[in-house]
Amino acid sequence: MANMQMNKTPMPEQDPNVRNRNFEEVALGYTLEQAQNEAQRCLNCKNKPCVSGCPVGIPIPEFVGKVAEGDLAGAYQLLSDANALPAISGRVCPQETQCEGKCVRGIKGEPVSIGRIERFVADWAAENGLANVATAPKNGHKVAVIGSGPAGLTCAGELARMGYEVSVFEAFHTPGGVLSYGIPEFRLPKAIVKREVANLEKMGVDIELNMVIGKVLTIPELFERGYEAVFIGSGAGLPMFMKIPGESLIGVYSANEYLTRINLMKAYKEGAETPILHNKKVAVVGGGNVAMDAARCAKRLGADVHIVYRRSEAELPARAEEVHHAKEEGIIFDLLTNPVSIEGDETGHVQSITCVKMELGEPDESGRRRPVVIEGSEFKMEVDAVIMALGTKANQMSYGGTPGLEQTRKGCVAADENGCTSCPNIFAGGDAATGAATVILAMGAGKHAAKSIDQYIKSKQ
Repeated sequence: MANMQMNKTPMPEQDPNVRNRNFEEVALGYTLEQAQNEAQRCLNCKNKPCVSGCPVGIPIPEFVGKVAEGDLAGAYQLLSDANALPAISGRVCPQETQCEGKCVRGIKGEPVSIGRIERFVADWAAENGLANVATAPKNGHKVAVIGSGPAGLTCAGELARMGYEVSVFEAFHTPGGVLSYGIPEFRLPKAIVKREVANLEKMGVDIELNMVIGKVLTIPELFERGYEAVFIGSGAGLPMFMKIPGESLIGVYSANEYLTRINLMKAYKEGAETPILHNKKVAVVGGGNVAMDAARCAKRLGADVHIVYRRSEAELPARAEEVHHAKEEGIIFDLLTNPVSIEGDETGHVQSITCVKMELGEPDESGRRRPVVIEGSEFKMEVDAVIMALGTKANQMSYGGTPGLEQTRKGCVAADENGCTSCPNIFAGGDAATGAATVILAMGAGKHAAKSIDQYIKSKQ
């Protein structure tokens, strides 16, 4: 009989006033008892609406049912057959708008906490030495994957399982893409990313670092080296700015730079080779998950942190959980507020930011109410750093100039839902094709593209 508890089983967390001074993981994970209690809330619906909300097609009721029964090895097998990176997606996937958003239990209470159960199963498997690294015999065909972010790693894993020889070309010195440089340690420990990458290597995936495709090698040159298909999963790494006065001052960061220094270069540690200033008061401009990550990092470096966002809380694009955690940790939200200039001192360092208050008008093309400036509302906020978290766009370095490869108006690779492009042997997915989106959508795109690549290569035989 199902557990009819109305609310999710709570997950233990670090105390907010302790965690906002360290970079250790905030959520501590379920115990076996907690995971089973939550799993038993699943009704095992006949039509399985939760599965339709999962970009990678995890058989959710089945794997959750295995947890409820105590068959954790069976649960991991089902989970990892569908998802190459379960410990990662269990932590950073926006389940509330996907699988959990379709959960029947959410109609009259809270949905089953699918993500927390997924995380528990993946962590249990790692602790007990389980790794789903089985592959088909090598088929003699070679595929190149550009980028080792969630789209690239998923595509590589799926192809390796089918027997392909896969090489992943990563521009940075560390694999993982946004999983390594963008998401903070307190949300996604880098040891977990390394563990998932190591599992792919056990499957035979070759990861080549410091390989900037478009500079070291071009896509046509990859084909000359014997690769029969190329998957572009290079992400969207070019930061966007407001183009307001003062953005060139010392102390103005893109969120990409700020988070890369902290997450990849470990700038928060004493003696780091790539240090970062421990600012006293920081303004983070933006309201998405990246803004929350940057703000929470700055808080951990000792700053008084303000989120500056031009709409109201109802329009914040960040996950509700991230907003909740940021508030708990003492981040101040200056909503309906928009910067118009940044001022510096005589040495060229940030000294203040000038903002205006906003009110919401009619909806714009995104469906959200358009912010309108309130006349005469201008005010200054004294800060010594400004972090622009306004989104990113695709970097065309890896694919720009490739003969016959079409791009969208925004400079992304033009690809359909199966990852197919205007070139029959080139495929693309994730942020490189869609613009900035979520980790799990990138993973889904990598999985779909792997199937398309397999079909393409088999069609030539």
